[in-house]
Parts: sequence; C-alpha cells; structure tokens
Amino acid sequence: MILLCGVPSERPLAMVREALDEIGAPYLSFNQRHVATYRLQWTIKRGTLAGSLELDGTSHDLATIRAAYIRLMDDRILPELRAEPEGSPARIHARALHDSLYRWLEHAPGRMVNRAAPQGSNGSKPYQAQLIAQHGFLVPDTLITNDPDEVLAFQRQHGTIIYKSISAVRSIVQTLTEADLPRLDHIGWCPVQFQALVPGHDIRVHVVGDAVHATEIVSDCIDYRYARKLGGSAELRAITLPPEIAARCVALAAGLALPFSGIDLKRTPAGEYYCFEVNPSPAFSYFEANTGQPIARAVAEYLAGA
Repeated sequence: MILLCGVPSERPLAMVREALDEIGAPYLSFNQRHVATYRLQWTIKRGTLAGSLELDGTSHDLATIRAAYIRLMDDRILPELRAEPEGSPARIHARALHDSLYRWLEHAPGRMVNRAAPQGSNGSKPYQAQLIAQHGFLVPDTLITNDPDEVLAFQRQHGTIIYKSISAVRSIVQTLTEADLPRLDHIGWCPVQFQALVPGHDIRVHVVGDAVHATEIVSDCIDYRYARKLGGSAELRAITLPPEIAARCVALAAGLALPFSGIDLKRTPAGEYYCFEVNPSPAFSYFEANTGQPIARAVAEYLAGA
C-alpha cells in the first residue's frame, strides 16, 4: 500500500495519484484538511515498528504501508485552522499528529519520497554545494558576506555576479546591478550569498530512482521561474543528457538519500556542467506540463516498487 500525504488538490500530488490509478497501484490518502478526524499510533518494540493509522473512520495497519509520497504543507496554516487560536485543542491535535507522522515516516521501511532528514541538506545552500562538489559537479564561485567591500571586490574579480537565498526559502535570483549599489550597506544586517554568473542554458533534471528526465530551459531572464512575472519568456524542452552526466545526477540523488529530486544544472557554451542545488521536494508539474515528460508516472512506478 502507498500513502499519499498532503492536500489532494495540490497539483504534483494529484498527478501522482492519477498515475497510480493508471497503473492500478493501491494507495491511501492522508488529506491534511481532514486532520481533525485522523488518528495515528505506533510503537517500536524489540526493533519492530507497529501501529495503525485511522483515516476517515477506517483503521489501517502501518505494516501494510510500504511506500509514501510526502508533500505536506505546514499544518499551522491549514485553512481549517485559520480561525483557531494558538493552543486550541484543534491546533494541538494537528501539531501532535503531524509530528508523530513525520517521526514514523523517518523510521518506516519502504520507499519514502522523501524522508525529512535527508531534505535538510537543502536548508543550507553552501553546505549542499559542498556535497554536490564531492559528486564531481562544478559549482559556481561563491561569496557569503555582510561586508559591502568584499562584494565589490568579488564583482571586480568576476564581472557579472548574482545574489540569492542561502536557505531553503525561495528567492528570485537577480543580477547585482549599479542600481543595487546604493543599498548594498543593507547586507550588514544579514549575510547574503553572491555567485559568479555562469553563462549558458539552465537544465532541470528530475531523478526518480534510476530514471532521469532532463529539461532544458531557454530564457531571457536570470531566474526563468519568474520569466512571465518579469515580462520575459522561457522555453522548455525535453533533452537527453550525456550518459556520464545522467549517471552523475543519479549518483548525487542517491548520495543525498533523495530518491526523487530536482537537480538544477547549467550547461556552459564550452560544454561544462555546473550544479546549483538539489531540490528535495520538486514541484515537477510545471516541467511535465511544458514537455510531456512522464515524471508523475515515474514517481508512481517507483512508489509501486518498479
């Protein structure tokens, strides 16, 4: 049995559910919006994990759940809890149940996509970059500082540089321009990550187990994810990576214990491949919708044991 965790209408989760229906794989849905009616209990005795999960009035033996696709939103901002004051019984129940669910998913045997602990590498981009480099990828020259003079020296060294988030919190990647310099002193309040601009085309690689789905993005924006918002354009097309790069992506995902991951590469005009980061919970629907790549089907088949 496969457990789908999250809000069922969220597009990636819905697409995997549809793919599971297509291949006839059985699954259960942990719908976060029904959390008030759910119950979970489990124990570990003599190395054996046992327990039950009650969903919509039906109890399920945890031993029958051999895989899970985990796309849980922050339970504190669930619409059903919006009107609940801090510390209310409903909030206490939701928090306790989610905490117990996360802990069980960390220990449960089977294909968990993805467990919480390995996702932690994405919480620090500089830390993850070191792991990426260990797997043979080039990484951009990087400066993390709250000293404006160091930024200016870094800019003189590399010419065009960009800045972006250090943490897992999404930010819009932007080029440091002359217009930014008057407010450069603001970084004194918080270190910022700057990187040398790598020329070339962005490539998003979705790794699912041993399967590789690569998408090349041609855009006139530094951050193609916001091309439309910024008045630019982005063209996505499915490509085939060189075998050694595809194998390196699979090895990187396995090394990070992320069986389903979104790896951000850039191929330079000289044919070099830089890696920026590994997304541990990729919202792949955007890429599948634009290229037709069967990413949801790959995730479904992986969960089903293929």
